[in-house]
Amino acid sequence: MTVSPDPLAAARAWVETFVVARDVCPFAGREVSRGSVRYVAVSASDREAALLSLFDECRHLEATPEVETTLLVLTEGLEAFDDYLDLLEIAEALLADQGYEGTFQLASFHPDYVFADAEPEDPANFTNRSPWPMWHLLREAGLERALSHHPDPEGIPARNIDAMRELGHATLAHELAELKGSA
Repeated sequence: MTVSPDPLAAARAWVETFVVARDVCPFAGREVSRGSVRYVAVSASDREAALLSLFDECRHLEATPEVETTLLVLTEGLEAFDDYLDLLEIAEALLADQGYEGTFQLASFHPDYVFADAEPEDPANFTNRSPWPMWHLLREAGLERALSHHPDPEGIPARNIDAMRELGHATLAHELAELKGSA
């Protein structure tokens, strides 16, 4: 496993060694092999600038069809999960307000991600835990295309939850810490 304190290197390693290798997203491997995943470091210490970066990426995706998706790695300012969720809510509302609803979808990842109905130590949370806070900007059309070719898209979340619980919290926490370079 790659160990790196560099946020972009950690994000790439997480995508390759966790998301793709564990098949958490059955569509990610294709995009990684095609080189169509863009990684961008964004400081969120200035929230307005971070939101503007999100819209810069929307425009970049509109102008660059060979890039399927962007991971915005939020390098500072959103270490607290509640702060992250607050800004995520604003980002999602602004995407809709700016007419991007139905064009782009925003998936969310954070080192301390906890689903609303889960306990913090539930390994299922690792389906959305990453070495750094991230916004994953996806093209809706590409996602719909991928889902239409998958034999059981509705079963993906349950399969992932089962896989994470089988691995266990300690193993997953160790792997995530290694990816961030703090193990």
